[in-house]
Amino acid sequence: MQGQVYVGSGAPEILTTVLGSCIACCLYDPIARVGGMNHFLLAEPTPGSGTVADQNYGIFLMELLINQMMTRGGVKSRMKAHIYGGGNMHAGMTRIGDANARFALSFLADEGIPVARQDVGGDSARRVDFDPILGRTRCRHVEKYTAPAPKPITQPTMSGGELELF
Repeated sequence: MQGQVYVGSGAPEILTTVLGSCIACCLYDPIARVGGMNHFLLAEPTPGSGTVADQNYGIFLMELLINQMMTRGGVKSRMKAHIYGGGNMHAGMTRIGDANARFALSFLADEGIPVARQDVGGDSARRVDFDPILGRTRCRHVEKYTAPAPKPITQPTMSGGELELF
């Protein structure tokens, strides 16, 4: 879910999330066979906003993911990343998805963690499945469906009869 970090339990499992402008970073250590995923809404608080980094921000969730993996035996120098999401879902609005993707890629470069796979940007949502033991991912774009045009509801005309209110 948005604002969460999960590191695999060591048992076979698949982590899944759905993304729009959010980013999911899937990290894994192929030697320790440990991996995890985060899902963040925004890159980092706006400078001067007075907001402290929390679970909505990548700056917090990226550090948390790395630290939790290290407590489960992961070694930062062996970690590899997959980055997904960052779609710009609404034309004409701020391109939050692009900013989120730039942040994630920059953060990983600064930490020395190589990006093995990425699927970011565009204007569609994504569903991501991640195997934290093997470090395998599957990313599927969610088709955009256009809602049908609303049809006016017509009320039948009533003739005659009386209405009694209680």
